[in-house]
Amino acid sequence: MRKRAAIYARFSSDRQKDRSIDDQVALCQALADRNSWAVAMIYADFAASGSTVHRRPEFSRMLTHAEDHQFDIIIAEDIDRLARGEGDAPKLRQRLEFLGIEMHTCTDGHITKLHAGLKGLMSSLFLDNLIAHTKRGMAGVVRDGRHPGGKIYGYRTIAGRRGELEIVEKEAAVVRHIFERYLAGATPRQIAGQLNDDRVLPPRGGDTWRASTINGNTRRANGILQSEIYTGVIVWNRLRMMRDPSTGRRISRPNDPSEIQRAAAPHLRIISDETFRAAQKRKSERAHVTPGTRKRAKRLLSGLLRCGCCGGGMSAASTGERTRIVCTRMHESGTCENRRYYYLDGIERRVIDGLRSKFGTREAIAYFVEVYNAERKRASKAARRQSVDFERKLALAERDLKRAIDGMIRGTISEAEGDQIIPELRRQRDRVKAALASAAKPPKVIELHPPSVDDYLRAIERLADYANGHLAKSDDELARSLRRLIDSVMVMPAESGEEPEIKVAGGLASLLPPESRRSGLPGEAVAGAGIEPATYGL
Repeated sequence: MRKRAAIYARFSSDRQKDRSIDDQVALCQALADRNSWAVAMIYADFAASGSTVHRRPEFSRMLTHAEDHQFDIIIAEDIDRLARGEGDAPKLRQRLEFLGIEMHTCTDGHITKLHAGLKGLMSSLFLDNLIAHTKRGMAGVVRDGRHPGGKIYGYRTIAGRRGELEIVEKEAAVVRHIFERYLAGATPRQIAGQLNDDRVLPPRGGDTWRASTINGNTRRANGILQSEIYTGVIVWNRLRMMRDPSTGRRISRPNDPSEIQRAAAPHLRIISDETFRAAQKRKSERAHVTPGTRKRAKRLLSGLLRCGCCGGGMSAASTGERTRIVCTRMHESGTCENRRYYYLDGIERRVIDGLRSKFGTREAIAYFVEVYNAERKRASKAARRQSVDFERKLALAERDLKRAIDGMIRGTISEAEGDQIIPELRRQRDRVKAALASAAKPPKVIELHPPSVDDYLRAIERLADYANGHLAKSDDELARSLRRLIDSVMVMPAESGEEPEIKVAGGLASLLPPESRRSGLPGEAVAGAGIEPATYGL
């Protein structure tokens, strides 16, 4: 029996062409043909970095299919197409070896433990060297009085002169207005609200002005009020980017002050030094938290509250004997109509009482899971009925793709047109394939796990003890338990004096066996499913 192979291709920059993917696939297909392997699947990530295995949708889909043993071999042009991180390549090879799947590349053939370790280290060193060269080049740009970063509000890049900026007078007037109002006593929230009322376009194509856009972060020295470039000084290297190895996300960290580079650019001055210094002095006087001050302990529903009007978060707007909450978007930028304040302890108590009354017994949980499973089966039947439509759409998508490729071969479609049309047709085909595969899956039935149900019920009882109060650091486990019960708490708008309707979206993960709640490489299944319908009222 011929071995089934999956091809993976990737390019990392928006400046590279989609044709790079086609070239990689062609090389991998040739390797498969030489070894008489049948190519079962092709996966391709466009403009995706190889420095992390996270946030690559096709890579994640490939690993999910690997778990289902849909192929026996993974082929890539080189191992750095799959993983460039120092530890990612060995972990990937180890994971695939456990699944009985081989890794092969066009450059090195069969990837062994030695290959994966050495190549991973070499790729990591290459990235470090690339970063060092890039930073050296950017430092030279700053020394020349040019700007090394992206777009800054108040300026635009001069066409054909890379890194050289000029003032946009209309935006510069807004910058001056912000500083003037701030020094006149207005808060960043008031300034943001007024700019939104006046329909002034915010920076970087955002939807609204926010207080944080104006105020920024003190440690990172960002935000309009802290940007020294408005005084004609280019500042670079305030921050360094680090990648969290567990999530693959890039996180900014402040650099030591000795590493920060400044260069005079008097032609970029929008405000005077005196105005800037006065703004910094007022910011310092208004600071509520001094270095070393402990952060206020979180409440039971911190991070879970949502405004029922706009869907945004809700935050504490006053402290005292009773904390009140309000829509963050309304408070920050005045862009939500829900101006009502609610007492937080009242919301907490109603959520906890609702959980205890609706899900506080084994019988209630069993009934809920029964209804949930019935709904999943009904939805699955409807999805299977859609399979016929998806199969028809897939046939049409594959026909259109074949016609476009044939057109390029015959010359009726130019190379430029092909570079634009073919990748989109491939994406359309892959979307239909994914929808068809999803529709064909049998419904996942949730089975109750008695020890987990016991933990669930105990957690609900414990929650009642912590309403009306802050969570101490020692109560982190309780907070995690709550997040296994609740995904979000939607506080619906209500007239003054009336109790708001509360909708809670939750999950079933806490009712499953502990061994089912697992995580790992992207694409690995995580047990648990959202409540369907997604909310229940309290």
